[in-house]
Amino acid sequence: MFDKLLQVQQKAAEVKSRLDKVSVTGEAEGGKIKVTSNGNKLITSIEIAPELLSPDDKEELEELLAVAINKALEQAENAHQSEMQAMSQDMLGGLGGLGDLLKG
Repeated sequence: MFDKLLQVQQKAAEVKSRLDKVSVTGEAEGGKIKVTSNGNKLITSIEIAPELLSPDDKEELEELLAVAINKALEQAENAHQSEMQAMSQDMLGGLGGLGDLLKG
């Protein structure tokens, strides 16, 4: 049982490492704002087109930035879920018929 727990911890660390290398981007305003996140949902960069940096457009910029961030985090969540599902399938696959029952 202890070996299985160690295996799960090792797999979780591997998944986290893979997700650190996944890069997803959310865009708003036709790509004028781009937010990049890794698969662990950490924002790694934000790009804003110069024409959106006017003080008169501050409120619009804030709204668009929120949209782009949410899109990037949604994609990061999808990548995260895919990796976790793959890990679960791998772990449950070793349980024979029980793994098949839990697949849904």
